[in-house]
Amino acid sequence: MNITSWGKYPYIDATVNYLQFKSQTIALQPHTIARGLGRSYGDSALSAHIIDCHKLDYFQSFDSETGLLTCNAGVSLEAILQYFVPKGWFLPVTPGTKFVTVGGAIASDVHGKNHHLSGCFSDHVQSFELLTVNSGILKCSRSNYSNLFYATCGGMGLTGIILSVSFHLLPIKSAYIKQKTIKSNNLKQLLSLFETNKHYTYSVAWIDCSATGESLGRSLLILGEHAETGPLTTHQKSKFTIPFYFPTTLLNPHTIKIFNALYFRRVRHQETTATVHYDPFFYPLDSIRNWNNIYGKKGFTQYQFVIPKSAGINGLTEILTTVSNSKQNSLLAVLKLFGKKNANYLSFPIEGYTLALDFKLTPKVLALLDELDAIVTKLNGRLYLSKDVRMSEKMFKAGYPQWTSFQAIRQHYQADKVFQSLQSLRIGL
Repeated sequence: MNITSWGKYPYIDATVNYLQFKSQTIALQPHTIARGLGRSYGDSALSAHIIDCHKLDYFQSFDSETGLLTCNAGVSLEAILQYFVPKGWFLPVTPGTKFVTVGGAIASDVHGKNHHLSGCFSDHVQSFELLTVNSGILKCSRSNYSNLFYATCGGMGLTGIILSVSFHLLPIKSAYIKQKTIKSNNLKQLLSLFETNKHYTYSVAWIDCSATGESLGRSLLILGEHAETGPLTTHQKSKFTIPFYFPTTLLNPHTIKIFNALYFRRVRHQETTATVHYDPFFYPLDSIRNWNNIYGKKGFTQYQFVIPKSAGINGLTEILTTVSNSKQNSLLAVLKLFGKKNANYLSFPIEGYTLALDFKLTPKVLALLDELDAIVTKLNGRLYLSKDVRMSEKMFKAGYPQWTSFQAIRQHYQADKVFQSLQSLRIGL
């Protein structure tokens, strides 16, 4: 089967087998990786042999007193929202798309707009069942096979196949979010606004990467809290689809600059407030099916990095200046504040700032990303494995110093003999 990732790069030929039941016999062989709904941007779920788990999608149990949900790993975040929001429950942490599986959320240890207060998805996981190479199915938690638990959370599917998960949902009184939007004229003002508003549960900033000079880093900071009253209505299915690849010339520095300027100016007041449904607040791009086709046939990549808070203003200034000078403007640039790192070996967040930049894949963009790699490494930062498609082994091992402990756990369970992706081979795992 010809298969790719959400970034549409690379395409590979692979054998794909579907896992539908936990009791199903699975042939484990070298160069195997599990895959959910295919929303990783790069090559972390691509290999010669793919175990597709999105049909392993059954709810098992739910405790309405504690909010503990047990479900199979192929259950999507969308399915959880559809069923539990009307009952007054929400995801404790959610990424920017609801079209990911629970197993994928653990493997990528996804984060959201509330990391500074609530951490990653795995911080709300009680336990999971993992199919290993040499020990069968193990139930892993912080007290049972703890090293395997911490290696699997954020481990990009390289320790085994997640079969089922138990994690806590968040009680809510409404499906709506009380949203505040604040205009920021430059990067220094934005970082100050992040700090003064870090008591908000949710915070994220859209940045105009084409702005320069005194306007460098001008942005819209979006804050949110769950509303105390309002209907518990779920989201509607998307009706708008991009059925074809956009021409490669459509997205160019000129059109992106115009888009960014219009997007910034659409908010006319310094502060605005509104009550919005959770769907546009958390998942604005999910309203457009196949939005990745916007970037054309050759695909795109999201360059997401994190740098320590101490490097914030100077580091982000250097990076945004480098992007602006390159004329390879990002159509979508999103900045978030991270809280403290968890105990997982390869989990992405560290305390600081994370910036995600979307780029159409071109030779000039790849040259720019090499420049950004050098800056991020210099600042003691790292790249997000779930978005990466080109990071070098040297940069990975510098950014993730616990990789040796992670690899030792893989070797103990013989996972290194079986579970391999294009990414893991590229970065020296």
